[in-house]
Amino acid sequence: MKKYQLMAPGPTPVPPNVLLAMARPIIHHRAAEYDALFREVREDLKRLVQTEQDVLTPACTGTGAMEAAVANTLSAGDRVIVVNAGAFAQRWLAIAKAFGLAVVELEAPHGETVPPDRLAQALREHADVKAVLVQHSESSTGVLHDVRGYAQVTRGSDAILIVDAVSSLGIAELPMDAWGIDVVVSASQKGLMLPPGLGLLALSEKAWAAAKRSKLPKFYLDLSEERKYTARNEARFTPAVSIMVGLREVLRMIAEEGLPNVVRRHDRLSRAARAGAEALGLTLFPKTTPSPALTAVQVPSGVDADRVVEGFARSHNITIDGGRGPTKGKIIRIGHMGYVGDFDVTTGLAALEQVLHDLGHPVDFGASLRAAQKVFAERG
Repeated sequence: MKKYQLMAPGPTPVPPNVLLAMARPIIHHRAAEYDALFREVREDLKRLVQTEQDVLTPACTGTGAMEAAVANTLSAGDRVIVVNAGAFAQRWLAIAKAFGLAVVELEAPHGETVPPDRLAQALREHADVKAVLVQHSESSTGVLHDVRGYAQVTRGSDAILIVDAVSSLGIAELPMDAWGIDVVVSASQKGLMLPPGLGLLALSEKAWAAAKRSKLPKFYLDLSEERKYTARNEARFTPAVSIMVGLREVLRMIAEEGLPNVVRRHDRLSRAARAGAEALGLTLFPKTTPSPALTAVQVPSGVDADRVVEGFARSHNITIDGGRGPTKGKIIRIGHMGYVGDFDVTTGLAALEQVLHDLGHPVDFGASLRAAQKVFAERG
């Protein structure tokens, strides 16, 4: 028997109690039961995002929420800065170009990040910039961008800071109001431990002011309309009812563990995974701050990363992922976000040792596990 284990960088495992909650008979979104659920979820989402603003929950993917952030705050011809260091930053580029925005691209090689001083310089050179579009956790490369630093340099300008937090919300520290982030964009299928299908957006007052000026077309994802309904505790359109039911369970789980503890757990899991990979002589792909959501590792010379991914699936029934674009065939990406504990990481590392051995790479069996266990032992 091979127990299935999902260790991809998203979607992520859904806890059994959340699955059971979502399997209950469907409820009507205009009934009193949903009214109570929505009210609870709204307050808990504010605590998760750490904002006084309502967190909007349109039924869409993370990409839909990214598009909504652009369409609701900008107008055709507006100049924006895109921090581009990976595949999901290129999605910002595609969305911006689709809406006729003028793009200033701050590019860094995959595996690296753009320091805040480069953003500050770009803002000085382009005083008419209306928005800065960034990822927090770039899951295509395993890098965590310095969003706090970006917020500090953006705050003094007229630009709003729009942050893709799809693979960082509920994983890494991200206090929206305290850091001065203007738009937080996220989705249900990563740190929130739910199936795909729910977008999350929170806008600052500065961003809502930009929304009033926006001339880009929108209907379904008109956030100003969504905000009016949410303030009345109503759904504008039919919501993703079952996912919202699951979200209530997830938010209760996060509250029980405590958000600071959730962040510390993800940091510990990522440090253990990185220590394990390095103990096998592997090179971590991120050259700078690694994301706590996943570990991206370069495969040894002569080993095809896609064969490592296949080996995980075929021999161990574990799903991980490889690289995208220029990193395809060169790196593997192992997710450890959401419903993940210490032994999930050690299981993944044990499988990595076996797969590398099967592919003819010399392995010191147990080395990665010893390194990971040392990290876990730091808790005392």
